[in-house]
Amino acid sequence: MSKNKLGEFPFEKGIYKNMYKDRLWTMRQYAGFSSVNESNKRYLKLIESGVSGLSIAFDLPTQIGYDSDDDMSFGEIGKSGVPISTIEDMENLFKDIDLEKISVSMTINSTAAILLAFYFAVAKKRGYNFEKLRGTLQNDILKEYIARGTYIFPIEHSLRLTSNVFEFCQRNIPKWNSISISGYHIREAGSTAVEELAFTFANAITYLDKAKDDGLDIVKLTEQVSFFFNAHRDFFEEIAKFRAARVIWAQIIKDRYKITNVKSQLCRFHVQTGGSTLTAQQIDNNITRTTLESLSAVLGGAQSIHTNGKDEAVSLPSEENATTALRIQQIIAHESGVANYIDPIGDSTLIKDLTKKMVEEVNLKIDNIFKNGGMKTLIENGEIQKEIEDSAFKFQENIDSKKTILVGVNEFINEKKDIDSGTSFEDKSKDRLKLLETFKRNRDSKSVEEALEKLVYTAKSDKNLMPKIINCVEKNCTLGEIIFALKNIFGEYLE
Repeated sequence: MSKNKLGEFPFEKGIYKNMYKDRLWTMRQYAGFSSVNESNKRYLKLIESGVSGLSIAFDLPTQIGYDSDDDMSFGEIGKSGVPISTIEDMENLFKDIDLEKISVSMTINSTAAILLAFYFAVAKKRGYNFEKLRGTLQNDILKEYIARGTYIFPIEHSLRLTSNVFEFCQRNIPKWNSISISGYHIREAGSTAVEELAFTFANAITYLDKAKDDGLDIVKLTEQVSFFFNAHRDFFEEIAKFRAARVIWAQIIKDRYKITNVKSQLCRFHVQTGGSTLTAQQIDNNITRTTLESLSAVLGGAQSIHTNGKDEAVSLPSEENATTALRIQQIIAHESGVANYIDPIGDSTLIKDLTKKMVEEVNLKIDNIFKNGGMKTLIENGEIQKEIEDSAFKFQENIDSKKTILVGVNEFINEKKDIDSGTSFEDKSKDRLKLLETFKRNRDSKSVEEALEKLVYTAKSDKNLMPKIINCVEKNCTLGEIIFALKNIFGEYLE
């Protein structure tokens, strides 16, 4: 593998010939909290600070399909991200932001089709050129059953929605990445680096097979598939992991799907520094951790990077800490000299050997997955979840026994308690409920009812649901109303 050049199959060293000498990676900062207006202010501040792409965090009710005024949303509105229930919310979220000039990434899965519909409807309303819209929808539902738990529907219906989004984006938003397949959350749940790659690519195969069965053009689809990986503690292992990811994906596309199109073979990925690597103890140490993790992503050839704020072990990042996190990337890009060299790692024997070993172990695990029924079967049987739980338990054992040293946690401990306030914000839930009440009172109830009826009718068929979902949001149906209508047809997933 070491003889392969940059920009040449299997792309071990990087997907572009000149890498960052031609163009730096996209610097994204993940943000969303409290309210639509507060989140909008943070996005405008981040753009002013130099981010080249927005990454939207949604609150828990939005992720699992509840409007803010639902009883199930009580106590969670705006806590882990921005609450979005209506097209009006999405309009205000992107107030004064030119969607033709900024790339937008949305970390959303079960409700991905609806959030994309909100975004598309806003872009349509503003008269944007759909050819110029750039962004990424996570839309990776399988890892929710594995690692995060924000699923709604049974797996087969979730996969249908995922495939519907693929088709819609192909036809309407050609530069939009219709899925970002996430290993990040799998790693955060406690997996090893090998498991992170293996389960991520096995999920990717499952999505492609579904799309193929649905008659989609998977050559076009694979041109827009992207990935989302974790930058974890082990500096050299992570660099090797990113290089191995490109090799494995290129081989999957070439050997499994017989696709020779180079663009399809490219493993393009976003990297976020590890949330689980942050500590509440000696919180300033997290700046060093995220610097090393960001550097591993750069040396590993990432296309975009998010650096966590030092306070994210205890809270949402403060504006100051979010800016400092961005500055880490900017210092690496403009002061370290790393971006001046197209292949700074080169043919390092260490990285070469680690990469080769990673490729072999991941491929073996992927083969075993599909020999034993594939991801859907293994998820439903709980086998994937158990493997991750076992890895997480082993890691914790190593911390407890000090086989693994965490500075400030199990060694080099200060008796003084660390204090960091992070982001504090006023609870805006009452104001939000009033806005939602007004929105519902002023809309045409008959149009809402008719739109939902058309959605239900289509859900009973095998037709693409996206046009009816877009019609619903344009007729002022809420997120929760759309999800409830689909639940009546699809049911809910129960472990």
